[in-house]
Amino acid sequence: MPLWNEYKETARERGALAFELFVVESTPAVAPDIMKEVLPRHLAYQMEMEAAGKLFLAGPLSDDTGEQMQGSGLIIYRAESMQQAVDLANQDPMHSEGCRTFKLRKWLVNEGSPSFETRLSQKQVILK
Repeated sequence: MPLWNEYKETARERGALAFELFVVESTPAVAPDIMKEVLPRHLAYQMEMEAAGKLFLAGPLSDDTGEQMQGSGLIIYRAESMQQAVDLANQDPMHSEGCRTFKLRKWLVNEGSPSFETRLSQKQVILK
């Protein structure tokens, strides 16, 4: 199995962008009513990260059927390193106050063609 940097170089050599992002899967660790108390601080933190250019995308995940909310969420950060991404995730009030646990992984974005501008906390999506 190739090491991460070797894989990234191989992707670039074949013409892929090899853009590195950091993906956090956040999982509930307490009852929903406790999480609701922390939600305003969490959302304020997300908006702060968005304004700083560190938050790429974030939002809740459904269950396996796609029909119900299971309480998990996905956060994608722009960061300079794995450690910086860990620090960003740890500073989220949901994580720092013990309401959620998280797994963090690097994501090498190679393919796709997104063509829009977004400001999610301002409810703006501009299609191009």
